[in-house]
Amino acid sequence: MSLPPNLSIDNLVILGPTATGKTKLAVQIAKKINGEIISADSRQVYREMDIGTGKDLKDYTIDGTSIPYHLIDIIDPTENYNVAKFQTDAIKISNEIKNKGILPIICGGTGFYIKALLMNFNIPQTKPNAILRKKLEKLSLNELISKLETISEGSSKR
Repeated sequence: MSLPPNLSIDNLVILGPTATGKTKLAVQIAKKINGEIISADSRQVYREMDIGTGKDLKDYTIDGTSIPYHLIDIIDPTENYNVAKFQTDAIKISNEIKNKGILPIICGGTGFYIKALLMNFNIPQTKPNAILRKKLEKLSLNELISKLETISEGSSKR
């Protein structure tokens, strides 16, 4: 089964909380439409972090068919991964999948990752400022809020 020719979909998104059946649904849909799954989970990217991350890699096989998945087990736990890296990786993979004439299925529970991807956030690629961080770590929450207010009034509303 494939998508109707008059239906234009850039990505299919399945988003929700942990343990709600997102992966199983994504796999069933992928099998029916020959789709591929891009994980949008901030913890599943890490190798060897299998407990509590809901990887459920066995679920990517349905009726003897292995469904291709991406962005799972791609880095070591000692490496940094963030929304900017996810956005770059997911866009690249999504485009590769679409170039094969296949629908990418974005599946996961990290809403900020999905929002950054769908809304095409402009995320600057800057390195952390270690000196500034050390200085700010010494401040109390109230001092940090006060500093934030001087930079951007109203931004600290809770």
